[in-house]
Amino acid sequence: MHADSAEAFRPLVLPGLELTGLMTDSTAETGGPWRIALVDDDATVLRSLSRMLTLCGYEVSTFSSADAFLTSLHEQQPEMLLVDLRMPQTDGLALQQLLFERGVRIPMVFLSGHGDVSTSVRAIRGGAIDFLEKPCDEATLLVSLERAADVARREREKNATLQSLKSRASTLTRREQEVFRWVASGRLNKQIAATLGTTEKTIKVHRGRVMTKMHAESLAELVRMYDLLESSKAPRPVPAGSLSSWRPGVVR
Repeated sequence: MHADSAEAFRPLVLPGLELTGLMTDSTAETGGPWRIALVDDDATVLRSLSRMLTLCGYEVSTFSSADAFLTSLHEQQPEMLLVDLRMPQTDGLALQQLLFERGVRIPMVFLSGHGDVSTSVRAIRGGAIDFLEKPCDEATLLVSLERAADVARREREKNATLQSLKSRASTLTRREQEVFRWVASGRLNKQIAATLGTTEKTIKVHRGRVMTKMHAESLAELVRMYDLLESSKAPRPVPAGSLSSWRPGVVR
């Protein structure tokens, strides 16, 4: 994309869309400024976009290749991604596919001077928030990034909820974890008591403690908490023929 790097984006401030206002929007989140990664093989474009987005309040990291960005994911994952379409070796669409295969979900905006209808359709169908053609003015880019922020905001809220649930669940004793699992599977107190070799009264006590520690106001809410915690875990292989006999086990 070096041929058009000088016009990668055109700084433009429209009436009612001043930079100072946009800076406030990008830094007003409870979790801090949005973390955005820029992936482009053109150093001039990276510097230009990085400077502009930093002034707008974003926390910016830059990468000169898709491979360099992929390598960085084990350290920190950005909340949104601005990617060039054409790059050597791994291009923008290939990066999008690799992230999908790895189960990494990051709101992505494409920016390129080499786009066409079929390419933009592929990108959008692959989950991209937007596909912008160069030269792209500053206001247009920031509006697209705000749409990406809407997606990132929901993900940030979901992650905050999940971390809170994990923190609460970590306070449960081993027996309370067992009861939590069995209650979420729909078993009655007397059935759980028979399975664990204890009394129904004891199970009621454990169940009450689970409700208190998890801050659950109802059984339905407790089940939803359990399902969310389970959905966040990496899938484990299930031995052949074991599905019909599966029962919740002890959390170790």
